[in-house]
Parts: sequence; C-alpha cells; structure tokens
Amino acid sequence: MPHPIMFDDTDPILGRVREVALALPDATEVVAHGRPTFRCGKMFGNYGGSVKGSKVRHDQCILFIPDESERQALEEDPRFFLPAYLGPYGWLGLLLDEATDWDEVGELLDASYRQIAPKRSIAKLDAR
Repeated sequence: MPHPIMFDDTDPILGRVREVALALPDATEVVAHGRPTFRCGKMFGNYGGSVKGSKVRHDQCILFIPDESERQALEEDPRFFLPAYLGPYGWLGLLLDEATDWDEVGELLDASYRQIAPKRSIAKLDAR
C-alpha cells in the first residue's frame, strides 16, 4: 500500500529547502514514505518528520546527518530534535519557520551531503 503524501508542493518553506538541497552537485529529489527526500546516491536530507518516541509530527523541518563535531551543540539547541526512524542512525531534525537562517540550513545540508556523496560529487562542490 503506498504511503500517503505528507507535504504540500506549494509550501514556501519546502521551496526554500529544495533550492538549498538541489543546488548541491548531482542532488536529486525523490518522494519516499510520503515525504520529499534529497539524495546524491544515498539520502542526505528529508523534509518533514516526527519526534522519536512521541506522536509529535513536524511537517516543516529538515532531517539531516550532522557533522559529529557539531552534534552535541545542536542537540542542546531547542530548535533541533531526534527524529523517529532516522534518529538511531545519527540523524537530527531542525524545525523550520519564517525566522529560519537559510545559511545555517545550507551549512547543515552541506555537512550531511559530504557524509554520503561520492568523491566525484564532493570534488565538484569543492571546485565551486
């Protein structure tokens, strides 16, 4: 049975996330489990998710793989949360709204991308 679609294609915050994620070399968008995911071979971003161990759902958030050196600081920031399903694999979620710092989102997605992208794609990013 297919997953229900859990996003609105006209959501302006999703539009900003797409701009940032799809600007990375060789990045693609694939809808999986009813949500937009961003990939370069493997997944480096997921739009929307829920909080691990609860029924709390955040439709306007980005899930990403943080740089290990930044994980503790991010976990102490109330804007970040441990997502269901992906949290045990090292992922975090960031709540998004009108006050979001999009440079920060870009840095977080860049770090996530660098952990999964093939060397040739990272080389294209570094050549920019």
